[in-house]
Formats: sequence, structure tokens, C-alpha cells
Amino acid sequence: MRQAPFTRVPLAACSLRSHINANAFGRGWRPPLGGHSTIRYTSSIQSGHISLADNQGIIYVNNIFPHRLQWLLRGPLSHVQPLEGILRKIDKPGVAASDPLRIVQRALPKDLDLEIKEVVTRYKEGGAFLKYARKPGMDDKSIQHAVKEHLQKNPINPWFNPFQVVDADLVRGIPWIEDLYRIPSQTIKVEFLSTSPDSSAAELTQEALYSLFRPYGKLLDIQPQPSDSKVEPRYATLRFERPRYSVMARNCMHGFIVSEEAGGGKSGTRFKINYERKIKLSMIKDWILNHPRIVIPALAALIATITVIIFDPIRTFFIELKIKSTLQHEENPILQWVRAQVSKTNMFSFGKSKSDPRGLAAIWEDRQKDISQLQAWLTETAETFIVIHGPRGSGKRELVLEQALKEHKYKVVVDCKQIQDARGDTAKISRAAAQVGYRPIFSWMNSLSSLIDLAAQGMIGTKAGFSETLDAQLSKIWQNTAVAMRRVALEGRRKEDKDFNMSEDEYLEAHPEKRPVVVIDNFVYDAEDSVVLDKMTQWAAGLTSANIAHVVFLTTDSSFAKPLSKALPNQVFRTIGLGDCSLDVGRRFVLSHLDAVGGEGDKEQDARRKETLHGLDSCIKVLGGRVTDLEFMAHRIEAGETPEAAVNRIIEQSSSEILKIFILGTDSMTPQWTREQAWHLIKSLASSKDGTLLYNKVLLSDLFKDNGEATLHALEQLELISVGTDMGFPRYIKPGKPVYRAAFQRLVANKTLQGRLDMLILAQLMSNENSSISKYEQELQVLGSLPKYPWELTSRIEWLLRKVHGSQAKIRKYESESAALSKILQNEN
Repeated sequence: MRQAPFTRVPLAACSLRSHINANAFGRGWRPPLGGHSTIRYTSSIQSGHISLADNQGIIYVNNIFPHRLQWLLRGPLSHVQPLEGILRKIDKPGVAASDPLRIVQRALPKDLDLEIKEVVTRYKEGGAFLKYARKPGMDDKSIQHAVKEHLQKNPINPWFNPFQVVDADLVRGIPWIEDLYRIPSQTIKVEFLSTSPDSSAAELTQEALYSLFRPYGKLLDIQPQPSDSKVEPRYATLRFERPRYSVMARNCMHGFIVSEEAGGGKSGTRFKINYERKIKLSMIKDWILNHPRIVIPALAALIATITVIIFDPIRTFFIELKIKSTLQHEENPILQWVRAQVSKTNMFSFGKSKSDPRGLAAIWEDRQKDISQLQAWLTETAETFIVIHGPRGSGKRELVLEQALKEHKYKVVVDCKQIQDARGDTAKISRAAAQVGYRPIFSWMNSLSSLIDLAAQGMIGTKAGFSETLDAQLSKIWQNTAVAMRRVALEGRRKEDKDFNMSEDEYLEAHPEKRPVVVIDNFVYDAEDSVVLDKMTQWAAGLTSANIAHVVFLTTDSSFAKPLSKALPNQVFRTIGLGDCSLDVGRRFVLSHLDAVGGEGDKEQDARRKETLHGLDSCIKVLGGRVTDLEFMAHRIEAGETPEAAVNRIIEQSSSEILKIFILGTDSMTPQWTREQAWHLIKSLASSKDGTLLYNKVLLSDLFKDNGEATLHALEQLELISVGTDMGFPRYIKPGKPVYRAAFQRLVANKTLQGRLDMLILAQLMSNENSSISKYEQELQVLGSLPKYPWELTSRIEWLLRKVHGSQAKIRKYESESAALSKILQNEN
């Protein structure tokens, strides 16, 4: 018995519902087609189905509207004019009309003479249902073939895509007219339902499904429900090549009943068809959570890529501004002009304006040869470093920045001390970035990224790569700085230049005066911080080798050649050594600072100045040529003190610093020297006639036998002593500052302090000798335990006995000296 595929309702009810829905759409009765009865538009949303009479059928016309318009219907246009009323106004003669009625007129062959009863538009699926009434003697199959043949001969191109065609097919099931938010996709889910409560549905095979659904479009895959799945009802998933094929299949086959002959079971099987999303959000979430080893590193790489693409050009731009000093008020040309005008008019100062407030003119006159040599090197093409070394306070930074580079346009100063003194990697990165203008810098992200990496390591066993090491961060900063300096160096290049045909590298090599200058101050400040030191030297070597910039190192460490040789192993560095100025230059410096030379005044004022400066030469001789000490003395004299009082204050301050750092400070830390070694040097230098000691003689003393050279190097780094060289080899030792000799003598003059420290030295020497005797005795005991006395060991035994005798003699001597010192300390009032 053939079962009717559609629900039959009385024609009166159908007409009434259709009329109501047409009014809801804002559309009235349509003019008849070819003299037929009136056509009604309806959405059929209220009932969810299209009601059919016995002589009626449905054709689905596909691809007449753009897909996925449901978001528009649910949006702000849901209460305004229906969408079909808007689209009907778009009517182009060359393509299909937007009005569904006009498309229906063109899609149906005129010789069929069908009576169109109703048009149900489906905007979200891009089509419309056409309900028609058959003439006597016609069936649905013949109408289907006639419509398809007509569209093949007379294709209709949709207005929104002229490369596609409108398609139509017979509806074999019961279409479901709904306005749910279900976006069409190329995959449909076909559920197998029973036709009655007391019967069961049959699960169709892939061959049966292919035969039923292949006419609607190319199928890519048919996936039946897994056999071990407990989900009811049973289903199968069909994936079409294009979404419009799945739309046609769903609207034509939803509610279709498969007969027993076609594999639907005894009672038949009814299809329930819904669109299946290709990728569900839950699937993405599950995949991400189940594959952290892939997702987390990929996310880290994506974030790094986005950061490079977005922020690197911004950071390079800010570095260029830093190099050009356009944001630094000290070098802003407008502010310089204002400052010059104010200085000329004495608007804010009533005294005499000073062009050299620090009085360094005498120093620069004495070092004019070094300044000229440095300026000449900056105009040469040699690919090597320039090193300015000298003790602290010798004026290295002022000589380079205020004299040699005074007229140089582009320069960058990097202070290693500020970077290496920072606590933690985050602070070091921030300080390094600030010195070159690298911003924005998200230093706080490094700590957060470290926590994420720690969590990822606990989850997947390895770090995800969110956080970057100090090495990597510094590399980024220096790399961006190099790019910015290269742009600045090439900025002045013009097409009209004679050498415009040169490559960029050739241009930079031919024009060393165009390159910026990088001044690296306090180099080898902390030799143990190898990360900062290595990255700095590698970056400097890259700048020099690529002819991007000149690099000038300022350092107080005489061992600067070791780290620099790693970066440029085959180059000879250009060095300038700055020492203390001569006494004559020091005197002129102090006088110029005090504005005493050439000063105008009466005889009484001149006499008072001469009295104030009485003994200045002897004071300068005590201070030596250290610029910082001379400047401090000049300030104290300006404050009203005599030169002797100012020098005495400097000596007292230096003595306190030496005592605190090198004598008393060894109790709370473990430096590379002992207080006994430091005191031995202080006492020896204080008693020396010329204030120097022979380097090798110090190493031969008993206190420096084990780690002598390392100890002297450590004390040189802290400027207690300075080591002089002769043809590159250490030759003599002298105080770290000239004023330190006077400070040493003042410390030695303190008999209580001298006695206590001398006793500590004697105790240390006796301990060393006792340790030596213990080793000798152990060896003698081993030799004495031999069963037979060999004559070959006679010389060795005699040598050991002499060593024991000599060490014991030293111990007796040290004990007598210690007893004498103890007696002196006991008798002290």
C-alpha cells in the first residue's frame, strides 16, 4: 500500500492560513500567472509545514538568495519591512530577478501550464518552496523532468553570483519550515526514525543512502554511525561537495519514508535531516586541551611573531629618535638657542657667566693630543675597537663625550654599570632598553611568562617558550639598535651624490664620518656577569665589522683585552691610556676652578687670596693629579676652608673607606683577599720611599704564595692598588689613587690599629708554617714506616728535616714579634 508523503488538510483551512501569513509578510494577493488562480506568499512558520491537497506538489527552487541571512533576520531588521520586499527592488535585466515570483516564472516551462498556489521563501537557505496544482493526466515525475530539462536549456544566473545557476527539484518528503538559528553547511545528519510507535526503524546502508542523495549533488563522504555507539536514534552523516547541494537534499528529502523494497524495513523508515556543523567549538576546545604539547608552543610562536611584526618597527623608530637626540632636551637645538640667549643677556644671573663651570679647560689643554687622536680615528675605516682606559676620576667620559664627540651628530651611550647593578633579569632588561630608547618594553610580561612556562613544564614536561632568557632579550634590544643605527647612517644619502650607485655596505665603508658612535662606559665593571659582557662585546663586534658604527669602550680594568679579543680575535685595538695629570696642570685646574687666575680686585683681596691659597702646591702634591680629588678640594676651598683642611678632609675620608672596605669589611663576606694581605700592602706602600713596590717581590712574600696574582687583580679592581706595566708585563705596584699613599701613612700611624693587624699577620704566618710542618711530618712518617731504609731517600729525608727546621725557626721568630706587639698593646693607655 502506497503511503502519501504529505499531510492533507482542507483547502479552506489552507487558504485561510496562507492569507494570514501573506499579510504577516506585508504582501497581499499576487497577480495571476498566465490566467491561473491567485498565488499567495507565506512563510509557514506558524505550522512548520506546507499543507497539500491530493492534486498538489512542491518543487524547491535553490540558489536564488545569498546563504546565511538568518543573522540579518534576527538582528535590528527583524521588525521592519520583510527582506523579500527589499530584495524585490533589485532587478537587473542581465541576471535573475530578486523577486521569487519572477524567478518561479522563469524556472517553470510555460508548456506545463501549472497552477502555482503558494511560494514559501527560505532566505537563510537561499531558496523557495513552490506549491503547484497538477492538471489531470500529469504526475510529479514528469513535472520534475520537465523543470530540470528547462533549466538546463535556459540557465538562470543568480544576481549575487553570476557564475552559479539556479536549480530546482521535486520535494519527495515533508519539508520542515522553521526559523531556528541553524546555518546551512555542506554536511547533513540523516536520522532514521520509525513511522509508528510500535515499529522500529532500519539503518540504511551507504549504498542505499548514496542512491537516494546522489541526485542532489556530488557527495564527498558518507559516515555511518559507529557500531559501538549507544546514541539513539541511529544516524548517518553525509558530506556534499558544496553547501547548496546539502540544502537541496535536506529540503527535498526531510520527512521522506523509505519503503521496505528500498531497505527501510517492514514499516518503512522516515528521514529526519539537520545540518551538521563542520567543526564544533567543543571539538576545537577538546582538541586544544588534549594536545597541549602542540598548542602551547604554537601559541608562543604566534605571540612572538605578532610581537615582532607589530612592535619591532615602533621600537626601531624610538631608537632612531634616541640616536638623533630629538627628544633629549639637553641637545634640542631650540632649547640650546634659548639657553644661549639667556646666557648672553644675563637674564637670570647677575654674576659673570662661566663658559667652563668645572674649570676643566686646563685638563683638556693638557690632553689635546689624545682628543685629536680620538677624533682622527673616528674618521678612519679601520674595523676595530677604540678603548679609553684609566682609573676612576681621570675624566674618560668627559674627554670622549664633551670634547672628542662634541660636534658629532649621532651617538649612543650605554653604561654597563647601570645594567649589571640591576637586580634580576627583568630590571636588567628594562635598564638596557632605556639606555638605547627601546620601547615599548613589557618587562612585567617576562615574569608572567616565566610562570606560564613553569605551569607548562609541569603539564607537558618541557618549557613552552613563552618566557625568554636574558640572553635572548638583550639580543633583541641590541639587534633593533643596530637596525636603527644603520638607518641613521644611511639617512643622509641622496640620489644626486656621486657615489649613489654604491651598495649600502660600500657606502658605509667609504663614509666612516656618517656612522654613529657607540660609547660603552664602565666596561668590565663586573667580569662575573658573563651574559651582559658577552652580549655587549658580540654586539659591538657586529657593529664594527659591518661598518654600522664606531665603538668606544671606557674602562678602568687593565684586563679589558681578554673579553674584547673573544669578539675580534684577529684585530689590534686602538687604545688611549689616561693617567693622573701633572702637578702643573693640576694647579692650573684648581686655580681656574676658583677663578683665581686673572681675577680683578683690590690689593687687599689679592692678599687674602694668596693667604688662602698658601701651601696649595704641597696640597696638590699630596692629592696628585686625580681630577675628582682636585675638584673636591676646590669646592672645599670655595666653601671657606684652607687647602690644608680640604686635603686633610679628603685623606680622612679615604682612610675611612679603606678601613671599612678592605680591613673591617672582610668579616661579613668572603672576598678574594684577606685583611692580612690588604694590610701588608698598605703598610709596605706607606713605608716605601717612592710609594711603589716591585710586583714580583710582593708575590714572593709568604702571604701571597697561594693566590697572589688573583688577589692583586681583585684589589686592583677595587682601586686599593694599581699595577704598572713595562712592555705589557706587570712591573710595579702603587696606590690606587695618589691620595691613598697619604691615607695609608695615616692608617699606619695609628699604633693600635697597626699592632692588632700586625699580630693577625703573624698569626696567619704561623698558621701557614704549622700547616707546612704537618705536611712534612706526614711524609717523614710514611718514609719511616718502610721495612728497610733505602739509601736513595737520604737526600729527601734531609730536605724534609731542613724544611721542618726552617719553618720552626720562623715560628719562633713570629712568636717573639707577636709577644712584643702584645706587650705594647697591653701597656697602651
